[in-house]
Amino acid sequence: MKIKKIYAPSMAEAMEKIKKELGQDAVILNSKVLYSGGFLGFFKKKSFEVLAAIDPQPMANKQQPNKKEKIKIEEPENQGESFNRLIQTRNNQDSMVKEITELKQLVKNLNTHNAVEHANENIRKVIGILRVQEIADETIDDIVIVLMEQVQNEAAFEEYLEKTKEYLLSKIPVAAHGVFQKKYVNVVGPTGVGKTTTLAKLAAESVLKHGKKVAFITTDTYRIAAIEQLKTYATILNIPIEVAYNMDDFKKAKEKFAHYDTVFIDTAGRNFRNRDYVEELQKLISFNEDLETYLVLSLTSKQRDMEEILHQFSLIPIAHFIFTKMDETSSYGAIFNMMNKYNVNTAFMTNGQNVPDDIVRATPANILNHILGVSKNVRSS
Repeated sequence: MKIKKIYAPSMAEAMEKIKKELGQDAVILNSKVLYSGGFLGFFKKKSFEVLAAIDPQPMANKQQPNKKEKIKIEEPENQGESFNRLIQTRNNQDSMVKEITELKQLVKNLNTHNAVEHANENIRKVIGILRVQEIADETIDDIVIVLMEQVQNEAAFEEYLEKTKEYLLSKIPVAAHGVFQKKYVNVVGPTGVGKTTTLAKLAAESVLKHGKKVAFITTDTYRIAAIEQLKTYATILNIPIEVAYNMDDFKKAKEKFAHYDTVFIDTAGRNFRNRDYVEELQKLISFNEDLETYLVLSLTSKQRDMEEILHQFSLIPIAHFIFTKMDETSSYGAIFNMMNKYNVNTAFMTNGQNVPDDIVRATPANILNHILGVSKNVRSS
């Protein structure tokens, strides 16, 4: 194995040198930040020392079968042996790929650990904020490298926080045309996330703030209380409501509300682990070009459960997230994690039960203000 130590003023330049001198398959074994020069401890020059390695015999060359062997026509009695050899070679290749993948992940973890070890107090403060907010470890790792490369060691904490905000902003997907771009707004989600109340808030905002002509269609025929709850909201807002028990009912309701600006569709809150429920929705609702679907998730849920919910609803095209129960938690990192990982933007966030007040548009700025929590987190540092 060939090992080489690289010095460069930035990690990006170090990576370029490694690729140039060792090739694309090089593996980073270790890295650290060095400071040199300066006067009386100030104006020190930052550089990076990176230890990289490459196997002089690439895996492809090691495992490449002999060309003569590939084209050789085996005698009938040798075909079984040849097949076994082929299977063994394939297994060896798969095993080696797995080992290299695990080694790269181990090295990445080691590099991140080393970066954190050399991080200054301000970077450690940022790490603390992000971990409290449950931002994904992969994102924190990337931010640490960005801060070490792009922010002067003597910079104020506010500069580190601003650079962190810039990085997070660059990773947030933004809706191309905003919300309510289609006539039919379908709201789905598991039980207990406040879906029907959220739907009422959306309708109230459209009626009271924007003067839109709106209507309700509910397909939640499993719970009488849910229908009555939505009927109560419809009465208060003075808007019509139709109950759809099947696809024919749904089509008739759509025809009835053909001249309305926006039609909000409520669906049954069922166990999200039941795949049949999502398939039933497909049979009941026509997911065509006139409809956009919002997935409602509660911030009191574990992110792992949020991801499973999204996976179960994968049969339905999800246009936007809505996150509820912001008032019941102090951790908002899952909003960023879900948006960044699945490239789905967040349209609204809710922070209470009051209709229509406790709902806000989810702009990248106010999402990050909640996550970074400058007013509370910096003081506690």
